[in-house]
Amino acid sequence: MTVTRLIGRTSGKIINLIVGALALSRIHPNVLTFLGLVINTWAAFLFAAGRFRAAGLVVILAGVFDMVDGRVARETNRVTRFGGFFDSVIDRYSDLALFMGLLVYYASINRFFYIVLTAIVMTGSVMVSYTRARAECTIPKCKVGFLERPERVVLIIIGALFDRMAPVLWVIAMLSNLTVVHRMIYTWQEAKRLEEAQLRSVPQTEPTRAMKA
Repeated sequence: MTVTRLIGRTSGKIINLIVGALALSRIHPNVLTFLGLVINTWAAFLFAAGRFRAAGLVVILAGVFDMVDGRVARETNRVTRFGGFFDSVIDRYSDLALFMGLLVYYASINRFFYIVLTAIVMTGSVMVSYTRARAECTIPKCKVGFLERPERVVLIIIGALFDRMAPVLWVIAMLSNLTVVHRMIYTWQEAKRLEEAQLRSVPQTEPTRAMKA
């Protein structure tokens, strides 16, 4: 057994134990989702204070709540349409809270360039989610692109724990906006394909001829 597989199995067992305990406690999944936002806000304050390693550890803790809320909902038979919507909205607030913390930090040390870079990262992160949500009003699915929320969170954790936040922001800025462009192109292609298929399915009727007098 490889090391990565062993880590995966061990992590899976720990998550299963946490899910089981939370399911027994009958805590509502939406409460877990909201607690994730509270913990991410704590991390944002740590980022603002320049305590990056501590913030990284807190983001890991928040990630546990992000992983278990949906599973607890399924285990306790509380999967609802609103729950999915609420989870998505709270995730956006959690992401923005972390970047707001970084904005405050870079402003406090007068690093104007990194304020702008963080703002670009914030915009790209929100647009990744928006383009998928808007595209799926037009086409069935739009899950293309590399940088979704789990990848962003992992990169933020790496940047915080190893004190490499600046290069991580560059990576997120580039890949998130490339993901947006990818989704725009994919949606254009799929929408065009669906429109052409719809036109082919419409029977062609011959024009009526005027009757001779």
